[in-house]
Amino acid sequence: MELYHGALGGDTSQSFEVALAHALVRRASDGAAGSALRVYRPTTPTVAFGRRDTLRPGFPEAVALVRDAGFTPVVRAPGGRAVAYTSEALVVDHIAAEADSLAGMEQRFDGYARMWAGLLAEYGVDARIGAVPGEYCPGAHSVNARGRVKLVGTAQRILRRAWLFSAVAVFDGAEVLRPLLTEVYRALGLDFDGDSVGSVRDEAPEVDLDTFESGLLDVYEDRFGLTRASLDEASLKVARELDDDHRL
Repeated sequence: MELYHGALGGDTSQSFEVALAHALVRRASDGAAGSALRVYRPTTPTVAFGRRDTLRPGFPEAVALVRDAGFTPVVRAPGGRAVAYTSEALVVDHIAAEADSLAGMEQRFDGYARMWAGLLAEYGVDARIGAVPGEYCPGAHSVNARGRVKLVGTAQRILRRAWLFSAVAVFDGAEVLRPLLTEVYRALGLDFDGDSVGSVRDEAPEVDLDTFESGLLDVYEDRFGLTRASLDEASLKVARELDDDHRL
């Protein structure tokens, strides 16, 4: 499986980073590309809204709150509700071409939750699977610590012949995310408890992000085999065409 490792850098916007995941799964669905893994650290603090969030009456206020806090608002490719992260996070987009892309959706949620929980456990985190009360973007396959704070959220986007499985792991910065998400969810009129926001650093202070990222790549290498690759111009072109769909 091809590995695209690292943010695009330069003046690349966060909307383009999100659009790229959309482009990769679209090209896989069209038969123009195969399975791929993209792992990167966001270059700027970001709040990624779900499409359903954009329909809420308080969405304009939520976007304004995000900008006032110095974060970049985007609309993400997979489903779910708003998530927030800083450069101290890992965004992991796994794309696969599959004829029956809808089949196995629940198994993917379960399998990757177990994978993330296993990785966190290697660093001494009491990692568990399941939503914690009042968490952001609530889901039965969230990965939490101690049954108290969310560390990793996952979501999928299904196209006709391909799927995108996206995960965001909050490594650090929970103290910045809690108050912002509290205000964002208030504006959206959705339940949320700021105490549900956690980070890997809070649970395993001796672990650094480089080590954690390397451990994640090792897990994917063992499961799938990875070949480092550069993004091709065709994928970047499709991402540019989709950028406006994700920009706010």
